[in-house]
Amino acid sequence: MMKFKIFFLAVLFAFSSAIFGQKAEMNPDAAKLYNEGNSLVKSGQYSGALEKYNSALEIEKNAKIYYQKSIALKKLRKFKEAESTLLECIKVDSSFVSAYSGLGTTYYSLKKYQKAIDNFNIYIQKSDNEKQNQKIKKFIGLAYTQLGRIAKQDGKHKAAVKYLKEATASYDYDAAYLLLAEIYNDLGEYKKALEVADKAINYRKKISKGAPYYYKGLAFKGLGDKEKAKENFKIAVKDKQYKNNAKYELKNLK
Repeated sequence: MMKFKIFFLAVLFAFSSAIFGQKAEMNPDAAKLYNEGNSLVKSGQYSGALEKYNSALEIEKNAKIYYQKSIALKKLRKFKEAESTLLECIKVDSSFVSAYSGLGTTYYSLKKYQKAIDNFNIYIQKSDNEKQNQKIKKFIGLAYTQLGRIAKQDGKHKAAVKYLKEATASYDYDAAYLLLAEIYNDLGEYKKALEVADKAINYRKKISKGAPYYYKGLAFKGLGDKEKAKENFKIAVKDKQYKNNAKYELKNLK
């Protein structure tokens, strides 16, 4: 889970420099404060940047200023304030599409994953930038994966499978495939567990090396193929995270 959080935080502000939907020139006095705020953000002085943006907004209610203010707020981890700021941004200019990706990452940080997905989808509908849309689809996959985790924790396996299928439809995310493999094993759907475990291997970036082999081992065990189960548990046993569980399974297969 920690690796997942680090991964998301690494891409949380991926769209901070992408500004779309600009319609009108900014008031010169507001623009001066806005640019000063941007310079402060670049140097990591986020509180100072907020002061500049707030002063600029007193002169002009401009979508660009609201958006940049939301970035400073998110850097300070003030996500509720960032949400309010981005909603104001959309009120000023509903065609300012970056506000929707900004809301998506904000809601994700607030663990409001469905709201995050809804806003990411609005971004895709309004944007014609295919490169950015592909990045947004990755965010959608991450959000659906979190919904899948929550559903599994609540014992709602069918709902978890649905969410995780949505996740992998948007993005070939190794952690989503791995979680699906775990759930399919729990449900006794061993062939499906093997299929998604192989996909976890093929797309592996963040999960540990032995993780999918452990779930392949469980699937082969469930199918009554002890030799293939042993082969996979022997790979999994080299993984610190799965070492003890894999040893236990190998012991029982003797």
